[in-house]
Amino acid sequence: MRVGLYPGTFDPITMGHIDIIRRASLLVDKLVIGVAINRDKGPLFSLEERVEMIEAECAKLSAETGTEIVAHPFENLLIDCAKDVGAQVIVRGLRAVADFEYEFQMVGMNRALDSSVETVFLMAEARHQAIASKLVKEISRLGGDVSKFVTPMVNDALKERFG
Repeated sequence: MRVGLYPGTFDPITMGHIDIIRRASLLVDKLVIGVAINRDKGPLFSLEERVEMIEAECAKLSAETGTEIVAHPFENLLIDCAKDVGAQVIVRGLRAVADFEYEFQMVGMNRALDSSVETVFLMAEARHQAIASKLVKEISRLGGDVSKFVTPMVNDALKERFG
């Protein structure tokens, strides 16, 4: 069984994330969405809320693709999380050159820690390349419309959070 791990904070999950999840689920038998706790980032949504949003969105994708997709919170090293869930592949999404520079360093470190886990990069679809959770939160906080960047459920959660 091929198991993939797609890690991130998903604060909140966006259409860009969903695009990567959909496409990654076609490459593996099981896709684990690693939800990073990462207290240093000061997430807008609690871990429980982020996991709930991911599970709701991924239930639809799992039914579409036939791939098991599960959310898995983690606070340890990414490579250790991969071992914990039995992943042979870490899936990462790329939007721009700046993403690549950071990801290039991460791959090197992860390979040094465990060379048996491979990293696969998926480019976001062109229409999703500008979407970043940080920008979505900022636009929503300032009263802008983020409905084309997130699902209706996430849009409602943002509206509720920001009033």
